[in-house]
Amino acid sequence: MLDLRPATSESIPVRRRIPPNRLAWALAAAFFALYCCVSISRYRRLISQGYDLGIFEQAVRAYAHGRAPIVALKGPGYNLLGDHFHPILVLLAPFYRVFPSPVTLLVAQAALMALAVVPLTRWAYEVRGPRTALLVGCAVGASWGIVKAVSDDFHEIAFAVPLLAFASTALGHRRWRAATLWALPLLLVKEDQGLTVAAIGGYMAWQGGWGPRGRRKVRYLGLGLAALGLAGTAVEVLVLLPAVNQHGGFDYWNQLPGGAGSGTAAGGGLTHAVLHVGWPPVKWLLLFLLAAPTGFLCLRSPLALLCLPTLAWRLLSDNPHYWGVSYHYSAVLMPLVFAAAVDALGRAPRRLPRLTHRRALALGALVTAVTVPLYPLHEVVMPAAWSTTPRTAEAKRLLARIPDGATVAASNHLSAQLVHRDTVSLVCQPQGPTLTRPQWVVADLADPSVKVPCAIADTERLLAQYRALGYRTESDRDGLVLLRRP
Repeated sequence: MLDLRPATSESIPVRRRIPPNRLAWALAAAFFALYCCVSISRYRRLISQGYDLGIFEQAVRAYAHGRAPIVALKGPGYNLLGDHFHPILVLLAPFYRVFPSPVTLLVAQAALMALAVVPLTRWAYEVRGPRTALLVGCAVGASWGIVKAVSDDFHEIAFAVPLLAFASTALGHRRWRAATLWALPLLLVKEDQGLTVAAIGGYMAWQGGWGPRGRRKVRYLGLGLAALGLAGTAVEVLVLLPAVNQHGGFDYWNQLPGGAGSGTAAGGGLTHAVLHVGWPPVKWLLLFLLAAPTGFLCLRSPLALLCLPTLAWRLLSDNPHYWGVSYHYSAVLMPLVFAAAVDALGRAPRRLPRLTHRRALALGALVTAVTVPLYPLHEVVMPAAWSTTPRTAEAKRLLARIPDGATVAASNHLSAQLVHRDTVSLVCQPQGPTLTRPQWVVADLADPSVKVPCAIADTERLLAQYRALGYRTESDRDGLVLLRRP
């Protein structure tokens, strides 16, 4: 049975000590390999989607060739910087230029997510020794929020996860300048991250207090960072995004309480959202699963307050996808809750009963073990993840008939296989007031994404229109359709 008693350097024989850096980087390397296996296997089995892997690949591909991030999958001439503000994606351009493949994005995301393990493992080692560090590192790497994000194609928040891990660790060590430097790049990841930057600044100002000159400097630094975070989000949402957006606004206002298009007045919408912040019950499941992997230790640290900005817009939103434990939205919360847990361990005096912390760590380990089979990390040991079904093989043969450099209208999952070599749009979208005429049309009428972004009925309707325009049927077998422009 694993001994969960906190260990000190004195309690471990010298010959058995594991240097904290070696342990942290070894765990990060292990999870990097696991993440790569999961995400690349899903891509190979055609589980990846145009929404969102294809979208981000088209943006990074444009950056790699010195162009604006115009994304045909979102619509003709659509600049992705008008959707969300994520200029940090430019950092991937040099790697994509050398390795032009969607796998490049998946590997980069795996590396970024795994990197979050390093600072939290080292901090746990300093606080409670190598055994606790091992538990914390494994819990972070196997946490459901990160694993779900890794398996859910690619998203810009992959950059936020390690930045938040390093920033929160610096806060725990009261290294205020380092925390500031780690937090500032979050403004380039996504427009909502400015609110988290503001929360980090507020935490610093609060911890700075009103004491001697040195603490006043911390307070002023924190207040400045908070102001910069709020200003960054405001400028991005009110100025930068509308300046590039095709509709001249921020497309997600209608998902916020009282936002444009929500059908309610601002005051009434906000009141409704506040009154329903705890309803439906799936919101409580989200909160429970955020705290449970830490054995609820995170609730004993003020660092947990850094989760509030992200939780606020998610729980107050009208979009039910934000409320639950699916998709990639919880990845940015994982490093914060585990940082709060490690901080709680460090704040607890050694004279307090250790049994409480041992039980908390054991509970967190149990929750992590229970959630692993529920999220895709377990796929690495599933035979189906390493095999190819006849239908998948047929789909790949069909895609191989489309030459490089062609213009293609494709269904959601098939489009992710083509964006690295062709100009791809969605088959279910007319791409403007009149139907465009790509060289090839390929569709999977059994595509699992039957509603968003492509309903099967819309795909069938557009296929009929292409056929009416004279497109020749090159293949129509088992719901896989390939048409060619005459």
